[in-house]
Amino acid sequence: MAAKNDYFKAMSKICTAFGMTGDSDELLNLVVRSAAEAMKAKAACLYMPSEEEDEYVAVAHTGLSERYLKETHKRVEHTMKLLKEKNHIHFRDAKTDPRVRNRESKIAEGIGSILIVPVMVKGRMIGNLALYTSEIRDFSKKEIEFLSILAEQGGTAIENARLVEKIREQTRIFHVLTASIMESRDIKQILQTLTADIAKAIGVKAASIRLLDDARVTLKLAASYGLSEKYLNKGPISAEKSIAEALKGKPVVVKDAAKDSGVQYRDEKKEERIVSILCVPIKSKEEVFGVLRLYSATEREFTEDEIEFVTALAYLGGVAIQNVNLYAMLKSDIKDLRDDFWIFKTWY
Repeated sequence: MAAKNDYFKAMSKICTAFGMTGDSDELLNLVVRSAAEAMKAKAACLYMPSEEEDEYVAVAHTGLSERYLKETHKRVEHTMKLLKEKNHIHFRDAKTDPRVRNRESKIAEGIGSILIVPVMVKGRMIGNLALYTSEIRDFSKKEIEFLSILAEQGGTAIENARLVEKIREQTRIFHVLTASIMESRDIKQILQTLTADIAKAIGVKAASIRLLDDARVTLKLAASYGLSEKYLNKGPISAEKSIAEALKGKPVVVKDAAKDSGVQYRDEKKEERIVSILCVPIKSKEEVFGVLRLYSATEREFTEDEIEFVTALAYLGGVAIQNVNLYAMLKSDIKDLRDDFWIFKTWY
């Protein structure tokens, strides 16, 4: 009965916090503290992927030394692979279990047993919540369920924080880009800002903008972010061989660039650690000027909201290009008018 009361109090505290604060860091710290306190454990830690998504980091923890966290964060990916096979992992004896990595650090930290559950958001595993005990211990079904619920609360807090931050960032990007279009005619700077901001906002490795040449045969690099010089100089990009649907005005998602026959330079993309690609047209009205591409270092699904957001920004990029073209034409027309006026004056 005492354990049930502890679990109830923990969940009540977390639910109250969700209604009182929007600070995701505070909520995540509350989740790990509640896990350790309610389950009478030594420590707890919530691991999530870093911004680069090629390693996992502790976003909230209690009861663990900085030395231990520093030594073990790069080994979390192994745990994530195990979690894909089961809904939880129980290392009953961290000193002897052959599945345990970096056993020496766990012995030095005084860890006996470990229980790990996935952090799920909309059916997708995004991280894990680990509970550590000093003594060798088994866990009941109720205890595993309780820790899973806490992990779910952590996932909800992270997702809500991401949604709020996404809205803020999208609003900022639209404001900055619109202001740039209105105030500046430096199209290179506008497009360069667009690639950097959109890659950061969507959370991908890199982005590029390529524009069709006058013959509309080759795509020329106009701006890039996060790509190496070696990759950028890999060779010409054919408009015919490139993602045809995007050049026809439709967004295209490539889930695995290494296997898609419509993608050029697949070996180079593999070397650059490019896996998934989102490609949208840059256009104004019905005229397509080129493509905006986002590159992810991991296989990912782009949501409809993300595709719509990227498409809208690409459209603003098309408007900026058209404005610059119209301005250049207007300057030429004014010069012609001035020349004609000078010729007209010489008649008198």
